[in-house]
Amino acid sequence: MAGSELFGKEELKEVMDVMETGILMRYGFDKERKGVFKVQQFEQEFARYLGAAHTLGVTSGTAALVVALAALDVGPGDEVIVPPFTFNATYEAVLEAGAIPIPGDIDASLNLDPESIEKRLTPYTKAVIPVHMCGAPANMDKIMEVSRKRNLKVLEDNAQSVGGSFRGKKLGTIGDMGILSFDFYKTMTTGEGGMVITNDRNLYLRADWYHDHGHDHNPKVARALEGRFILGMNFRMNELQGALGLAQLRKLDTIIAQQLKNKAAVRKALSGVPGIAFRNLSDPAGDTGTFIAFNLPSAAATKAFQKAMSANGVDFVYFYENFWHYLPNWEHFLSKSTVNSKKYPFMDPSYKGKAEYGRELYPKAEDIMSRTLFMVIPIKMADGRVEAIAAAAEKAAKAI
Repeated sequence: MAGSELFGKEELKEVMDVMETGILMRYGFDKERKGVFKVQQFEQEFARYLGAAHTLGVTSGTAALVVALAALDVGPGDEVIVPPFTFNATYEAVLEAGAIPIPGDIDASLNLDPESIEKRLTPYTKAVIPVHMCGAPANMDKIMEVSRKRNLKVLEDNAQSVGGSFRGKKLGTIGDMGILSFDFYKTMTTGEGGMVITNDRNLYLRADWYHDHGHDHNPKVARALEGRFILGMNFRMNELQGALGLAQLRKLDTIIAQQLKNKAAVRKALSGVPGIAFRNLSDPAGDTGTFIAFNLPSAAATKAFQKAMSANGVDFVYFYENFWHYLPNWEHFLSKSTVNSKKYPFMDPSYKGKAEYGRELYPKAEDIMSRTLFMVIPIKMADGRVEAIAAAAEKAAKAI
């Protein structure tokens, strides 16, 4: 699923444009850089691709979440509803904002269940983060309907489904803000890197200022002499990341098309397994094909099938026992082991709610995840691989 599979002369050309100027920082040094502004160009081209008003390149997908939450004014005393199936950075970013993540549940799409928002709502709920997991969209129509009714901010975590869509709108452009991730394992990559997305000019400006120490980036004033409106941090994307991003973005639709083709072939190879049920897609047209996911009638059958397939050279991911992507397995989070010795923000006096994380709070996730297996779909599929998967599935079916 990684765009690194397609690294080539296009990426090299964009990077060499930067190296020839010697200017690796995105701001300043206008004379020396000779018109080369790769991050700015990357943002502009991505905004056009997404149909978004504003995009902002940052250092990582996690940084994008932190910056977006700051722009949305999420902070101490607030709660943010997040699905239990996500990379733990989603929860960490909420904590970094000084707020408390509250687990919702998932539905058959494996994404945030809109009905769980109402169930977890409290007087302290400020925002919702739907996460478009493993290449496919959450049900954004219903999530937006519930969130707007309750006056909640919506931040789309689209770290894993870049290029995907829901009802014709690119993921990340539907909520108040959205984010993307470009780390080395993602559909398109800049090594590390991320992007903040919004159609709201005020939110964009707040994100822009915050990600660069409060600089307002007035083009008429020399850097470091601009105005200041807020304090900030340093989450700036550098020019090498922007250069790689430009080359990868131009390949994105090709990457997705090839993944969807390979996914269809893998699905056909697995379709003869008794009791198999493939993941429900909220909008099949918006799938990016980065993963195939399916479940079996019981957890025991699922684990038996996984073991048998592995013995025949075909590996699946069982996220139910994964240490990075399923909430009950994060022992450091459950013990509230933040870097702060006072366990901030969990123990912050300004927080008046009650944060609970037991498995009983997300019964659908417990059921569905315990029965679901995932396979990463490569861009380049080796000759004979689909046939090998089909042969392995025929043998493994006897184990369940």
